[in-house]
Amino acid sequence: MALRRKLWENLVEEFSKTYFMHSRVYSSRVDFKKLRPMVLKRIQNRAKDYPVKGMVPVAREVLEKRKVLIQGVSTLMQVFPVLACKFCREVYIGEKGHLIQTCYGYKRCGRKRVHEWIPGGLNDILVPVETFRLDNMFQDVINHDQRFDFDRVPAVLELCKQAGANIDDENLHPGMLNSDRGIGHIDGDGPFLPSHLMYIAKEVLDAWEKLRSGVQRLLLVYPSKVCKHCSEVHIGPSGHKARLCGVFKFESWHGKHFWKKAEVDDLVPPKIVWRRRPRDPPVLVNEGRDFYGHAPAVVDLCTKTGIIVPTKYSCMMKIQGLSAPVSR
Repeated sequence: MALRRKLWENLVEEFSKTYFMHSRVYSSRVDFKKLRPMVLKRIQNRAKDYPVKGMVPVAREVLEKRKVLIQGVSTLMQVFPVLACKFCREVYIGEKGHLIQTCYGYKRCGRKRVHEWIPGGLNDILVPVETFRLDNMFQDVINHDQRFDFDRVPAVLELCKQAGANIDDENLHPGMLNSDRGIGHIDGDGPFLPSHLMYIAKEVLDAWEKLRSGVQRLLLVYPSKVCKHCSEVHIGPSGHKARLCGVFKFESWHGKHFWKKAEVDDLVPPKIVWRRRPRDPPVLVNEGRDFYGHAPAVVDLCTKTGIIVPTKYSCMMKIQGLSAPVSR
């Protein structure tokens, strides 16, 4: 018994020495009032490192590609009709809307219904995402009572402004971009030749890819937040405190957002739509929904001119997929 007790004491002593050697001991006697000035000073010193000079050309390119994208999509919409559902966010590019039963309608209406189509607009293709316009990147958190003291601007513009790009009136008001200048040497007024439409579609698709890649690069340097339960976006290291989340409006936390890291799809939504292939019927029906492909609305609009899209969209668009069986 004595030998066993001695052996156990040695094991406990050796374990305690090893544990306290490789662990930290935290004291609860910390005066956070003294730490607060140090934390604020560190935040102010961090603000001196922004904007990053190497990212300023990226922000300027994003602004330029955004102009080209808005001009090009507006021009293509004059030739190819865009339809939007009256009761939901579904969009379809074509003369006649599809018959796929995916409309969720209002709360009191039945779900999985056929869509009721109306003429669509620019915001149906390029979904607007707005955020609060900040004075600087590391300013105080916006409280709920201050939500009307700050303007709402497109999230991409706010990201580019914090990255060092200059924002003019043309960027703030997309309607000013729908001028007669068009793209390159092509005017914005019709009629358009097929070669001209293909040129515009190529410029639009190139602007779409470079816009998304530029925003993705900026998000690696400039922190941005998005709510887990709604589409609210905040450009900055911490989200605001405005209680605007409609998902939990009547819960105990009264519409507070739950923030997470924002991705490129949160600032530039792709807006996935159904795509009709040449072998598909003139009007897509509900029975063949498992065979039809999808594509971002901008990409599908560009394919109407006959251009070839990047191969990364081939799987989504089901270019080599089978056609739906014909019902007799």
